Amino acid sequence: MKPRAKPPRKPPIFPAENRFERWDAATLAAHPDTEFEQCHFIGCDFSGAALGALRFSDCLFERCNLASATLAGAGMQNVGFTDCKLSGVQFAACRDFLFEVRFEGCQLHYASFFGKKMRGTRFVSCSLTDADFTSADLTEAAFQDCTLQGAVFRSTQLTAADFTTASQFSIDPDGNTLTNARFTLPGLLGLVGKYGIIVE
Repeated sequence: MKPRAKPPRKPPIFPAENRFERWDAATLAAHPDTEFEQCHFIGCDFSGAALGALRFSDCLFERCNLASATLAGAGMQNVGFTDCKLSGVQFAACRDFLFEVRFEGCQLHYASFFGKKMRGTRFVSCSLTDADFTSADLTEAAFQDCTLQGAVFRSTQLTAADFTTASQFSIDPDGNTLTNARFTLPGLLGLVGKYGIIVE
């Protein structure tokens, strides 16, 4: 049996001076640095903020609101999001170089990962309603306890991806690569919907 992929690395312990609580977009914009390393953002409101000139490395966003924030050109290297609002965020616009993210307990409605290379990415207890994964590489990604109603999978690389605890997804086997992807028997309904098959 092929060994399972190692889980993505977690950010290190954050120095006390790198804990930023309740920042807003103006506070972030006024900060002299454009590169944030080993930073922990807690309860911040960056909704609609322009984050494109910034680079985040080994960072964690916890209970933050980044809904509709713009990330065109932003760097995201080993960045975690926990209990965050990320509706409408275009992760597809982030720099491709060393792009690595993971999500737990997040709202990702209408988020876009178009064309992103996200091998081994973990989504845990996330709502991904109408998220776009077109042309993304999600090899060995895991969607643990996630809802995927309306999520778009088109020309998506899903080799060895784990959907065993995911729900409400619809994936066309003819339009995506599903080799060794994992599903439960009830979850197979999400693969045959286009054929009009009735399973009783």
